[in-house]
Amino acid sequence: MRIDKFLANMGIGTRNEVKQNLKKGHVKVNDSVTKSPKTHINPEVDIVKVNEEVIKYIDKIYIMLNKPSGVISATEDDKDKTVIDLIPEYQHLGIFPVGRLDKDTEGLLLITNDGQFNHDLMSPHKHVPKTYEVVSQNSISENDIKLFEKGIELSDGKVKPAQLEIIENKLSRVTIYEGKYHQVKRMFHEIENEVLKLKRIKIANLELDETLELGEYRLLTENDFKLLLN
Repeated sequence: MRIDKFLANMGIGTRNEVKQNLKKGHVKVNDSVTKSPKTHINPEVDIVKVNEEVIKYIDKIYIMLNKPSGVISATEDDKDKTVIDLIPEYQHLGIFPVGRLDKDTEGLLLITNDGQFNHDLMSPHKHVPKTYEVVSQNSISENDIKLFEKGIELSDGKVKPAQLEIIENKLSRVTIYEGKYHQVKRMFHEIENEVLKLKRIKIANLELDETLELGEYRLLTENDFKLLLN
């Protein structure tokens, strides 16, 4: 990889800013000053420094975000703040949300720049379970649970059987295996109930890290991957 491309990809600056750093002798490769933007490096082996600071190579990145309400699951928007706006330190890596959560929905959202990872989790053929906490207008009945187990009929077809569990009063937990538009809200509407608050707490076997405040994020760990993809 060319040194100018490497530095630009790692967020050091624009191509022009990178070239200025090179021209001024601010860049070292394996402790030797390099001034040519055409210099080729192996980013996984060579040690690159800018102003004596080591620039770590990051290729693929995987992030857990506790999404707040009022933020949209998109890479950019003219009017609303996006989930990518919440993660400025990794924006230069071309990150995007894995699937989506509605604007008013909180909770577990994964962010990556790995298209295959996104496909493995969000492909409709994979049927990866997603679990939500729901605050509803009305309490959940045993009949509601049975209706969810049979599969709710929506305007665009019957959804796969889902698990509905009563937590307390009007708080419940639902696990679905698809990602239809506004699916949980529409399912509750069909049982003559309405969702007042929705929070995703789990994807596959990976639970939202409860130490993350709304809007906070962290990188996925090796154990997180096992919970997600095994």
